[in-house]
Amino acid sequence: MTSRFDKSRLPSRHVSIGPERAPHRSYYYAMGLTEEDIARPFVGIVSAGNDSAPCNTTLNHQADICRAGVEAGGGMPRRFNTITVTDGIAMGHQGMKSSLVSREVIADSVELSVRGHCYDALVGFAGCDKSLPGMMMAMLRLNVPSIFVYGGSILPGRYHGRDVTVVDVFEAVGQHAAGNCPLSDLTELEKAACPGDGACGGQFTANTMACVAEAIGLSLPNSNMAPAPYTTRDQVAHAAGEQVMALLAANVRPRDICTRAAFENAARVVAATGGSTNAALHLPAMASEAGIDFDLFDVAELFRTTPYIADLKPGGRYVAKDMHEAGGVYMLMKTLMAGGFLDGDCLTVTGKTLGENIDKVTWNPEQKVIYDVKTPLSPTGGVVGLRGSLAPDGAIVKVAGMHRVEFTGPARVFDCEEDCFAAVEARSINEGEVIVIRYEGPKGGPGMREMLSTTAALYGLGMGEKVALITDGRFSGATRGFCIGHVGPEAADGGPIALVEDGDTIAIDAEAGTIDLQVDDDVLAERKAKWRPRVNDYQSGALWRYAQNVGPAWQGAVTHPGAKAERHVYADI
Repeated sequence: MTSRFDKSRLPSRHVSIGPERAPHRSYYYAMGLTEEDIARPFVGIVSAGNDSAPCNTTLNHQADICRAGVEAGGGMPRRFNTITVTDGIAMGHQGMKSSLVSREVIADSVELSVRGHCYDALVGFAGCDKSLPGMMMAMLRLNVPSIFVYGGSILPGRYHGRDVTVVDVFEAVGQHAAGNCPLSDLTELEKAACPGDGACGGQFTANTMACVAEAIGLSLPNSNMAPAPYTTRDQVAHAAGEQVMALLAANVRPRDICTRAAFENAARVVAATGGSTNAALHLPAMASEAGIDFDLFDVAELFRTTPYIADLKPGGRYVAKDMHEAGGVYMLMKTLMAGGFLDGDCLTVTGKTLGENIDKVTWNPEQKVIYDVKTPLSPTGGVVGLRGSLAPDGAIVKVAGMHRVEFTGPARVFDCEEDCFAAVEARSINEGEVIVIRYEGPKGGPGMREMLSTTAALYGLGMGEKVALITDGRFSGATRGFCIGHVGPEAADGGPIALVEDGDTIAIDAEAGTIDLQVDDDVLAERKAKWRPRVNDYQSGALWRYAQNVGPAWQGAVTHPGAKAERHVYADI
């Protein structure tokens, strides 16, 4: 089996070949490896598994199944773990400041472990939101043959005869505050919404990025939508371990797969599924790791020209399990390809092109989840980019399932999420207002918090589309309503959002792609002259370090220059 691999040309030679590496080999013997084992390529199997949340509870098991696949392909598996911050638990308090920061820590920790131990290939298992892009960023950064495996989504909960997700619980909090949901009902719902292992079930950030992984070519075809409890996930894990060895033998690397055309395919799949606005943050960050210029405006243009065709929550009716049963991501890509929306020449981890993989799929006209591109839910994508005087560096809004795409009203300004949430709970938000939550950007937060607790409570109060909400922070993929995030420049950098005052008129047109602050330039100039940067509470530790290094949201909120500045690629050491 090992004859396919010339170990003298692989990174692991630095820890396993030659008399000078005897001390290194002694550690491998201590772990039970034989001389033959040490002669094989070393494959890192990284798991984001932990007991923090159900998103991650099956990942270690899946990673262990992957070992057998690597061994069958002629490799020597070396498993290690990385962290996660689970957004559903971090939501609505200071813990959410750690979420986006964790994406960088995940990517960095995978990089450092692979570099330090000189692994030759990588299989990554992730479940919760930021662990998916973090894992793929590391793969692109290291550029060793890699396969990404999603741990799978949770099955829907059942409550009073209907399918529910955690979003129903967040929205019930608002209903309870409005006096429309007794505490006993809220308690019953919270115990039913999440029935077991897996990431949030709707087309929220985790499932959105799982779709991205297949569309961009880093995951095996139709592997990611199968729910976490399904035994087929074991087969996927084994197949990934075996296939990464085929990639290593052929020297097929992530940057061979993730070309600009592949990123465009991924963005179109996000739009077609009404996916999370966070994809507009993660795709540019991943592209930076590959040295590709692909920012918010590139993503937004692709969103604008892609039909919305998957009827998925939060804007639609179905969850990931239903999409899996309807045929998965490849069923969706089948009709996108037929409509001319995808580049089928992009390479994938199968060793075949995306088009070749899609050719094996037969369109199922009987399923109800994925619409044909000829008869879409709407002719343009479920996510829209905005730009204007309030957001010269852009903003993003999810319009999937929304009934109105224009909004003009007076500003109601809050300098942090907690103050806004308190106003929502006190029912002091007025219909027609444009709520502004600022100083929550990548630098100003720091950490660019998601606002699901606030937006869901607004929806629970029946105000979901009666107000608009604008922030330089982020929204959960589970957010619905007229909610605009990623406003840039952020308030901490003195962007226009920092100058808004209560009562200012803000006009938003998601169809035209505009967001404007209707205040005279001379008035704004006076406010700007008086504005002073704020000092946040995080003046040491990881959040401080992140704030010093993080770039703007429109470029992915990354913390280093990316592949364009690199002097060498790890895979070539």
